[in-house]
Amino acid sequence: MGKTPKVATLLEERQKIEKEIEKLKKSCQHPTKSIKFVRERLDSTTMVIRYVCDKCLLPIGYPNKKETQNYLKQ
Repeated sequence: MGKTPKVATLLEERQKIEKEIEKLKKSCQHPTKSIKFVRERLDSTTMVIRYVCDKCLLPIGYPNKKETQNYLKQ
């Protein structure tokens, strides 16, 4: 059983979009950041607290203990 043409087309579009997103993230200067919950890995359901670029949404760092506690109090 092969892929239906619609599924194959959608998978191809998804791959192109993922490549474009990766390119945008690599070229981003990360001008501003916020503390947010993000998935630990793409295949994970575990959520972790990280600094995330507001522009490209790439996790770019780890908040310190005090920043993490302040974030959790909100």
